[in-house]
Amino acid sequence: MRALFLCDDLNDGCYMAYVNVLGKRPPVCRPSVLLAAAFAACGIVDGALADQPGPTVCASRVSEAAIRCHVEYLASPELGGRRGPGEQKAAQYVRDHFACLGLRPLFGSSYYQPIQGLDPNGSRETVVIGRNVGAWLSGCDPRLKEEAILIAAHYDHLGTIDGQVYPGADDNASGVAMLLEVARVLSESPVPLRRSVLFVSFDLEEQMLLGSRWFVAHCPVPLKRIRLAVVADLLGRSLGDLPVSMVFVCGSEHSRQLRAWLRQVRPTGKLEVVRMAADMIGTRSDYGPFRDRRVPFLFFSTGEHADYHTPNDVAERVRCDQVAQISEVILQTVRLAANGDEAPQWEDASDVTLDEAETLHRITGLLLDPQVHYPLNPLQRTLVGRAERLAAQKRWTSADRTWMRRSTQLLLLSVF
Repeated sequence: MRALFLCDDLNDGCYMAYVNVLGKRPPVCRPSVLLAAAFAACGIVDGALADQPGPTVCASRVSEAAIRCHVEYLASPELGGRRGPGEQKAAQYVRDHFACLGLRPLFGSSYYQPIQGLDPNGSRETVVIGRNVGAWLSGCDPRLKEEAILIAAHYDHLGTIDGQVYPGADDNASGVAMLLEVARVLSESPVPLRRSVLFVSFDLEEQMLLGSRWFVAHCPVPLKRIRLAVVADLLGRSLGDLPVSMVFVCGSEHSRQLRAWLRQVRPTGKLEVVRMAADMIGTRSDYGPFRDRRVPFLFFSTGEHADYHTPNDVAERVRCDQVAQISEVILQTVRLAANGDEAPQWEDASDVTLDEAETLHRITGLLLDPQVHYPLNPLQRTLVGRAERLAAQKRWTSADRTWMRRSTQLLLLSVF
């Protein structure tokens, strides 16, 4: 096993992005004219660290080049849509990155957490049906290091159906790429965090969130010590392929502290961070089990698009620059949460009505914009038009919000 270092000779000096390569370089992962490739041994042989020195990195910031390599490998034909043997390769890929970064195994002496379930072959016996992959980085504060911030993204996908591979580049190779890059930056930072950080890649998200549900039910640390769960899913496109660079963040409606932190983050490029209450979209990813246990959470996603859950969700269509920008936002948020004197507290009340209205007004306006030419049938156009008028209001009643919530979920099912 080797590790690939990409050196970006920009004005601010050498920028090396560590990318782990399982036996060979990921497909189509080649440096541009600004990148010079240099190889060095990572020291992993069959998943164990050898005696060779580990990798060094010149700068602690998210690398778009590393994001691209992760996405291209995880969405490559070799991994078969990340189910079956390819799912095992993806788990090993994540585990080996954690080990190479010097992160500690999260599940005792193992990076793997077996997930138990009924034998799919019908024997009625309990067997291992999947495995989560996890590691952790210890905090430095004698008091706060017992608390943890969790960062998670599922690595499984739909696999191969009727001989056709469903690559899952955006769903969710993009999220795993974020997870690995944030883990790299935090593990190599010269300034330690006060709280500990757990890095987890869930299995079986596509099967009723079985991986995250198992993790929450069999948490390797007391669940009350997880003060924030940050979950990411689909980071590399845009909602309905609309001409926006917008990441939706759900969960801050349950914490004043989270809303304050989100106001402090500074996205780069054209990225916009917009808040949305989780009940507007329903349970759509691995934040669900944490929300159900009243663990403060943030869910980051750019939304579904035409290639979602199709064979066309390929690496070439993922906007890796956007994934890198979202990764930086998540990195800023995690640092605020890990170093803050006070951890976020769960609140039942929601305080995002105006944010929701503004966000939905922009989305519905784009759907009806004649220059966008979004394909809507007459029924969908009527629904969007009514949502547009309601979203434009300065205030919502309880009944307005209930109607908008149902309409938003219907739009997600029928339009995007």
